[in-house]
Order: sequence, then structure tokens, then C-alpha cells
Amino acid sequence: MTSLPLSRAEAGADVINELAALTAGSHGWTVRQRREKVATATQACHALIFAESAEAGPEGLSLAERLWAAQQTAEASGLPATAAYYAAALQAQAGAAPASTPRLQAIARFASTIARDPLAADRQALLALQDDGLTPADIVLLAQLIGYVAYQLRVAAGVAALDALGPAPAAAEPADGAADAAPFVHPANLPPPGQALRINGYTSETLGWRAWLPVVDPATATPLQQAVLDASHPKARTSDFYLLLVHQPRVLEERSAAFNAIMYAPGGLARAERELATAAVSRVNGCVYCLSVHAQRFEQLAKRNDVIAQLFQDPETAGTSARERAIVQFALALTRQPGTLSAASLLPLRQAGLSDLEVLDVIHASALFAWANRLMLNLGEAVLPD
Repeated sequence: MTSLPLSRAEAGADVINELAALTAGSHGWTVRQRREKVATATQACHALIFAESAEAGPEGLSLAERLWAAQQTAEASGLPATAAYYAAALQAQAGAAPASTPRLQAIARFASTIARDPLAADRQALLALQDDGLTPADIVLLAQLIGYVAYQLRVAAGVAALDALGPAPAAAEPADGAADAAPFVHPANLPPPGQALRINGYTSETLGWRAWLPVVDPATATPLQQAVLDASHPKARTSDFYLLLVHQPRVLEERSAAFNAIMYAPGGLARAERELATAAVSRVNGCVYCLSVHAQRFEQLAKRNDVIAQLFQDPETAGTSARERAIVQFALALTRQPGTLSAASLLPLRQAGLSDLEVLDVIHASALFAWANRLMLNLGEAVLPD
């Protein structure tokens, strides 16, 4: 694959550590070191999206526009410290907030809207951005940026809370992957795992997805776009999702690296429990497509679907054990109100037996789907099977 002009080794200081006010050797900093690939991939995303030079950064929006959109996203998400970080970066780069124009107003309106509620924007919102001069590549970059900042600020809030919580007493720290040992008894009212669940408009069926903007034609894609498509997914060349995101191939490449580092890292939280956290976030955000995908993956890994049926029915009470309920409730809290997260928000996870590495994995997986859901919900729509 074509290498990026800015290597991960050159990506600069760790912004998550700065936003979370972590110091070297502190508890949150120490736990983060155990997921070095996630930290590195996250910082690489930041370095690319907010690169100062045209050669190092993505094509399209100016740096001032990107920083302005990030500030609006953080303010709308209830994270004033993160908003202040981007405001200071904008001040350093441009000397002041850019002059108000219809284009800039449209960018701010879109960023604030989907930061608050990823269900609020639709096809008309994208058309409005185009009317104000944004190209499909610009809009893809804006959507990726908003999603990234939504993820970033939630990771920072989570690790700051973990740092404030401090280490568990040595005797109380459980082994990674510890889970309830009760045997699974399949509820009589549910179809067996692998068969479709359909409850409250949510489903575990395989859905399609249709973009609201023109996608890249694989036959005329650039060499870099071709390489990123081939590395992204076996079906990327026939997927509207990847063919749309590859308008910004380097951003797609870095996002994929972060996604894989979070969802497939060895040890720590069980893979099925990571899928449960992402499904909980997708349920509260109303992302039918993401929920269908990760409901399926949970069933494949856990060989059961009872907690998925509970999520479809009512996420507020979902969970077949204290451990599952703690994971779901934390995912909901981080999704809805990241600005209010505290050490107390993490106590139920620790009390349910999660190690600090597992808690970090819950934070990462939950925050990641603040990003994923916003892409799926604001750049296109789910397509139900015939």
C-alpha cells in the first residue's frame, strides 16, 4: 500500500493524554500503554485530519475549516475543554475564528447537529452542504472529522475517569476476560442464534447500505484509492460505504487501523463483549445498520442472542448478568453524556469484575461507535432485504 507522507512515528504528542490531563506514570497513562496500538492509531488519525500542510493532510477543507468544525463538535458534545483545545489551535493557526460565510455556517450547523444527535441529519443536510460549495470529498472529510472528534473526546473523558478512579487493590484486580460461568439456557420465546431477530424496528438480518452522495468508481479510482479499497475489506469494491469513504483514502486507511486495533486486540475484554458495547451504542444512537452487523457478530462469538433481544427491546435494562448490564450502561452513559463522566461512572464495571484493561477496552469500543454510527447515519441509509 502507498505509505502516508506523515508516518505514525512522526505523528507528534499524544492529544488524548493532553485532553485527559494524563501525566507520565499516572494510572490512566499506564493503562493506556497496554493498548499502544490503539493510542498510536488514534494519534495518527489526528495528525492526518489536522495536518497543517497540504502534502501531509487530506484534500478539501482548509485547516481553519477543519479546526472550526472540531471546535463546534466538541462544544455541542458538552466537552468545553476539548472545544478550548481546538479553539486555541485555530487561534494559533489563523489568528482568529474564520470570517462567517454561508459555507462556514453550513459546516458549523452540520457539525453541531450530528454531534448532538446522529439521527438528526439526513440527505437534505448533505444537499445543503453541496449548495454551499462542498464537494463529495469535502463532505466525506467533514463527516470523518466529526466522527473522529466524537470518538476522541469520549476516549479522553473515559481515560480521565479511569485515571481519577485509580488502580484497583491488587487482590481485587481480576484476570482479563473473566466472565460469568453460568451455562446458557436459550429463552423459549427467541429464535435460535443465527436466525433473524426482529424487535422494535431493529433486526439481526444482513442489511445493505446506500450512499446519499456519488461514490468512487473502482474502475477510475487512483492507485492510492485502489490500494486502500483492497486493504479495507474483501467486498470494498462493491460496497457503497467504502466507495464513498475512499473519496478520502488516507483518512479511511487510518480509521481502519484504529478500528482494527480496538476491536481485534488480543487479551483484555472478550471479543463478544466488545461487540456488545458497540451494539449498545448503536441502539441508543438509532443506527439500524450498525446494530444489525454487531448483533450478528455477538451471536457468532457468544453463541447466544438473549442480550441482543433485550437491547432491541429496551437498552436501559439489557444484560443477562451484572457484568453485561455494567458494560451496556457504561456504553449508554458515554454515548449520551460524555461531559459528565467521572470515576463513579466506572465503578459498576470494576464491581462487576472487569480489569482496568477491560475497562479501557469498553471505553475504546464504545467511543469508536460514536464515530461509526455518525458515518452510517449521516452519509447514507440502511437498505432492508427484499
